[in-house]
Amino acid sequence: MTFKQLNHTYCCFAGKVRKCLRTGRNDAEKIMPLSKIGHHGRKRICKITGDRKLCARMASLGFHPGEEVELLCRENDSRCILKIQGGTVSLDNTASNNILVQSIE
Repeated sequence: MTFKQLNHTYCCFAGKVRKCLRTGRNDAEKIMPLSKIGHHGRKRICKITGDRKLCARMASLGFHPGEEVELLCRENDSRCILKIQGGTVSLDNTASNNILVQSIE
């Protein structure tokens, strides 16, 4: 396998992150942590921050850059309930602080 094929196969999320962040440059309020979103609806994951353990846990749950999620329930300073890939996941405030999302209109 050549380097170009390897890069294309395993680094496909880098392009999605760049595209997501590029669209948010003009409108900075569009990209924000999941814990700061005040309204329900469909969102696109732009980036997952945090330590290696948290990123691995989020990846195992299906949270990847470019993935679409639906925010079902969000209360101030509490857990948020998300629908992703046909399942429902509840995240605490610490985990949702590390997920940067963009609203989908």
